[in-house]
Amino acid sequence: MNNTNDIQEELVTKVMEALDSIRPFLNKDGGDIELVNVEDKTVYVRLLGHCSSCGISSSTMKLGVESTIKQYAPEIDIVVNI
Repeated sequence: MNNTNDIQEELVTKVMEALDSIRPFLNKDGGDIELVNVEDKTVYVRLLGHCSSCGISSSTMKLGVESTIKQYAPEIDIVVNI
C-alpha cells in the first residue's frame, strides 16, 4: 500500500531523473540546475552558473526544464525557478 511519503519519494525520483537528463545540456553552456523542493504538484528548482544570468533562462525553464519534468512526471503542474 502506497502512503503519502512513498508517493512523494517516487515523484522526487522522477523529477531528479528528468533533471539528470537535461543537466548535460546545461553543463555544456556553463550552467547547472538543482532541485530545491517538490510541493504538491509544483517543482522548485534553481538555475546555477551561467544559466542563472542567461538572457534566455526563461525559455530554458519553460521549453527545456518544465517540459522535460512533465514528460517524466506528468502529475507536475508547474516548475518554478527560485
